[in-house]
Amino acid sequence: MNAEALRLESTEASPPLLRARGLTKVYGSGPAAVRALDGVDLDLYPGEFVVLLGPSGSGKTTLLNQLGGLDVPTAGDLWFGSLNLARASEAERTLYRRNAVGFVFQFYNLIPSLTARENVALITEIAARPMDPEEALRLVQLGERLDHFPSQLSGGEQQRVAIARAIAKRPAVLLCDEPTGALDVRTGVAVLEAIERVNRELGTLTVVITHNAVIADMADRVIHLMDGRIQHQRRNPQRVPPRALQW
Repeated sequence: MNAEALRLESTEASPPLLRARGLTKVYGSGPAAVRALDGVDLDLYPGEFVVLLGPSGSGKTTLLNQLGGLDVPTAGDLWFGSLNLARASEAERTLYRRNAVGFVFQFYNLIPSLTARENVALITEIAARPMDPEEALRLVQLGERLDHFPSQLSGGEQQRVAIARAIAKRPAVLLCDEPTGALDVRTGVAVLEAIERVNRELGTLTVVITHNAVIADMADRVIHLMDGRIQHQRRNPQRVPPRALQW
């Protein structure tokens, strides 16, 4: 058994970090109601790298919002350890988002008047067990750009600052919604390398939404959604490094 298979076996020997059962989200009511999620059952494990694929409207972003505690389901359960996020109070979900989840979106949402270090420090000042901003920026290969403002950074560098900001709280879960959607291929590879490094070195459960099926090859598991349901899943026999992906 190779090292990758051993790592996967070890990962799945652990209890799921997130466990969804019958997860359903309906927007609207009556004939105009839209079932964005339709009875999703899903287990996500510590240290796993998961890619969510599917066309627009398949439920990817709705599922990510549920996993991140940004929204509550219409029906079903979503467990993070012993906390059922579907039944949790707003205060409990706020603590979950603050301490357990890092978010990376397509757009960087950096504060222009703050340096890279200061943008990351915004999170470390409120996190329960943060890493130093400098450590987080070094992890995404920006150790020499600590005191640069967003306007002095490329798009890929700004996205890596956003990743550093997301992981500086040492989250158990990193959720990425189209993190390379606004970037060219070369820059996107650097961003994916940063996300992969966080997953590998920190053991963070990492879930990435993408329309780009090529990125799926770097995951442990690929989940295809269609019409709010999991259509099928596959496990990759081994993870392909970002620079080896066939763009």
